[in-house]
Formats: sequence, structure tokens, C-alpha cells
Amino acid sequence: MLKNDIIANRVESVLENKGYTFFSRGDYNLNIIGVRDSNRIANKFDDNLLCLYKYKGEWIIDNYAITTDAGTHWLENPMNDKGCAILKESQYRGCYQLGLHKGEYKALVQCKDVVVYRDNNWDNTLDMNPESIDIGLFGINIHRSNPKTESVQVDKWSAGCQVFKNKGKYDKFISTCEKSSKLWGNSFTYTLIKKNELI
Repeated sequence: MLKNDIIANRVESVLENKGYTFFSRGDYNLNIIGVRDSNRIANKFDDNLLCLYKYKGEWIIDNYAITTDAGTHWLENPMNDKGCAILKESQYRGCYQLGLHKGEYKALVQCKDVVVYRDNNWDNTLDMNPESIDIGLFGINIHRSNPKTESVQVDKWSAGCQVFKNKGKYDKFISTCEKSSKLWGNSFTYTLIKKNELI
């Protein structure tokens, strides 16, 4: 099993090769990285969110099951006339902050423009057509699914948001973000990459 510092060095290399920033200075300076599975099938929590940071000089790596894609319901019934949002792989510097998702519970909420594809053919296949790109404030938040336990399918939990499968794991992530905000301010960078880029 690889040590955390080796994994962190590998992730840092991948990000820097893409021209992205990797945070390695100080405790709780979070690298929040979505890792998208290559399949184009919707409605599954088949992606990961890595949260890499140092604590007392040692690397901590938290790995969470999430979806980076919309669920079937919103793909087939998009809220936007242009189609359902699918976040484009990129690094979104300072685009998130702690706030309330739909005014209900603590989450990382979008506060600056992000880039999305618009899937507009109303089926269960994720379509990421470069010609459909849309940029703006769309409420592409990072939040949880089931408020009591964990969800098996995405369904209505995501219309383009990055959504955690398990509530307990999500609560741990938000606690880590709260610790980070006390040291670094209420501003978070989210990076989304493809899974095969880490192999």
C-alpha cells in the first residue's frame, strides 16, 4: 500500500502537469479533487472525491464516494432549457465557499463562474459535447444525498452538483472544510479530473 506522501506527490505531479495549483503549505490547506469515472452511465455514485491536506506536517488523504454527474431524473427532465448541467473537468480556483445548500444545510456552494456541458437529449447517457458548453453561476454545489444514511442511486440528488453517497463521510468532509476556513478563509478550490489521469 502506498504511503500518503507518495500518493500526494503523484497527485501534485498530475495537477502541475495540467497547469493547476496544488496546495502543500501549512495545515488544512485543502486540495479538493473530484475524480470522474470514464463510463458515461448516469445515476451511480461511481466517482471519488479526494481531500488531501497536511496536519502537523504529515499528509492526510480522505477518499469519498461521490457522483460528479447528474442523476437520471434531471437528465431526462432538465431544469434548464439548454439541458442538464455536467461540470467540465478543470480547476475552479476559489469558486466555492461554505454556505447553505438550498438554504437548508451546510455545504460548499458555488460562488464564482464554472463551466458545464449541457446534456440536452433527455436520456440516461452522459453527453459532454464541447459545443454545448455554458459558463456561469448555476448552483453547482458540493453536498450530500440522503440526510440519514447513504444513497444507492443518484436519482434526484444531483442536477449537476458534486454529491456525496454517505452522510457520515460528508459530515467529516464538512468538518475538515470548517477547520480549513478558520486558517485560510472561506474560499475553496475544486479540481475535477478523469480517473485515468491518476493511473
